[in-house]
Amino acid sequence: MKFRSLMALLWLCGTLAATGLAFAQDQAQGKKQPPPPPPCTAPEYSQFDFWIGNWRVTNEEGKFQGTNRVERILGKCAIEENWEGAEGSKGHSFNMYDMRRGVWHQTWVGDHGLLLLLDGGLDADGRMVLRGQLPARDGKGMVDHEISWEKLDDGRVRQTWRFSHDGGTTWKNLFVGLYERQDE
Repeated sequence: MKFRSLMALLWLCGTLAATGLAFAQDQAQGKKQPPPPPPCTAPEYSQFDFWIGNWRVTNEEGKFQGTNRVERILGKCAIEENWEGAEGSKGHSFNMYDMRRGVWHQTWVGDHGLLLLLDGGLDADGRMVLRGQLPARDGKGMVDHEISWEKLDDGRVRQTWRFSHDGGTTWKNLFVGLYERQDE
């Protein structure tokens, strides 16, 4: 081992030992270390809070589409969605801000076997926009999916689910729902 490497190693060991000794002395003298901040309290974890609530959902023409209960769970670290469609379909999603990747993530599971994994975040207009892909039904390529949630001035939320077969050049709406808050 070269002299400089040996000196650096000795310095590192001494620094770690001194840090451990100072911590042990603080503990012995009853000094408490400041507690770490509670998990999931960064501002990003609140970006999707406008969607939380009990909702009655209609399409743009006002036809009833279903109900959706959206609530914070797991110490406010995640948001759970509980969808019940007017025709009896059901689905659940789990949503969370992934601090490590700096994105929102949604895992959606429906009672017809659909699993959709989406990632994204707030756009410049304050809409939550999440995107993912699924294999095309004909087995030829992938279909892009994009779901956005927009808080409207009257307190409602507009959800738009659209898809693209050409890599995002053209899009078609799969679902547009208007969420109206119900009494809790």
